[in-house]
Amino acid sequence: MIGSKPVVCVTSSTNNAVFPEATREIQMTMAYCDAIYGAGGVPVVGAEHGAEELSELCDALLLTGGRDVEPGLYGEEVLNDTVKTDPPRTEFELALIRGFTARKKPIMCICRGVQMLNVALGGTLYQDLVEQCGYVHSDKDIRHYVYAEPGSILHELFGERFKTNSTHHQAIKQLAPGLKATAHSIEGIVEAFEHESLPIFGTQFHPERLSGKYNDGRTPDFTPLFRRFIANAGAYAEKQL
Repeated sequence: MIGSKPVVCVTSSTNNAVFPEATREIQMTMAYCDAIYGAGGVPVVGAEHGAEELSELCDALLLTGGRDVEPGLYGEEVLNDTVKTDPPRTEFELALIRGFTARKKPIMCICRGVQMLNVALGGTLYQDLVEQCGYVHSDKDIRHYVYAEPGSILHELFGERFKTNSTHHQAIKQLAPGLKATAHSIEGIVEAFEHESLPIFGTQFHPERLSGKYNDGRTPDFTPLFRRFIANAGAYAEKQL
């Protein structure tokens, strides 16, 4: 905590998933950090160093979106050339997940983050949602309905049915042990989960792109979801004092 503000480790993307031979550069859309700061937290970019130290220093972890998770982690070969991965990022995020879950600190997952957490805990993915299921969920202009389960965080904050964006290439196939699906698309794709015993939740959609100044009026403003995350982080930090 810094004063009354929880410190949140925010993971970053890199250029190497698209340009593997280029000099490695850390990249991140500002929407993630804007959402964390706007909800009352202090964002710290992980920058692929010091996973154990960050797990000790920070009060919570935000696993952000990005390129695909390596199929080898869940026992599959690469399906086709649409699967673009970034192994150094994955290795760093696996270390962060181990560190934060060992300490039972809050984790929020978004898009790739949902997939990464699911695989880290023993779940599997659809590598290419279009080829394997025939569903297009990777268009930034799409807004589609999500159906939230009663008793879930999403249901409490936004009701049974609401619209979200849709910009993911992969999706959860089999949920990992300990995770429960808390929202689905009309096709049955898992759009959110919560952990049964740890302070972990995630959305397959991108709420940071639909919060505050980024909201375009076509969906709810998802700022309350980030406020819930920061409240969880603050509650954890208060217990350690």
